[in-house]
Amino acid sequence: MLKGLNPLLGPELLATLRAMGHGDEIALVDGNYPGLEHGRRLIRLDGHHLIPVLDAILSVMPIDDFVPEAIFRATVKQDRDALDPVHQEIIACCERHEPDRAVTPLLGVDFYPRVRAAHTVVQTSEPRLYGNVILRKGVIYP
Repeated sequence: MLKGLNPLLGPELLATLRAMGHGDEIALVDGNYPGLEHGRRLIRLDGHHLIPVLDAILSVMPIDDFVPEAIFRATVKQDRDALDPVHQEIIACCERHEPDRAVTPLLGVDFYPRVRAAHTVVQTSEPRLYGNVILRKGVIYP
């Protein structure tokens, strides 16, 4: 345990977040997502839901402000505008940490390849469908 750090940020996840560079992306996925198949690197956080993990990561990782879109969420099938409760919670969590950044919906055809290209996939036990989000790492300014 460390002072000031959420205990969900274990050694493997902290090392990964620290190792990621500007522009690298990390995907947080639900329990149904094919994380092992899609992840170049996979960190499992079994027993934890998506929103607490998202909140923990956003407490230490800056989001990229060099690009217009840096936070992405999965969509409900082919409906870009549908907001399931998990999506509303993703948006609210991101607004708490990054109030100037919008959460962009990505259809599966665009979401899945982006997850496959991500630096790391974090597999949660989130039971709700489409509880998936991608974060693009930013910089810490001097």
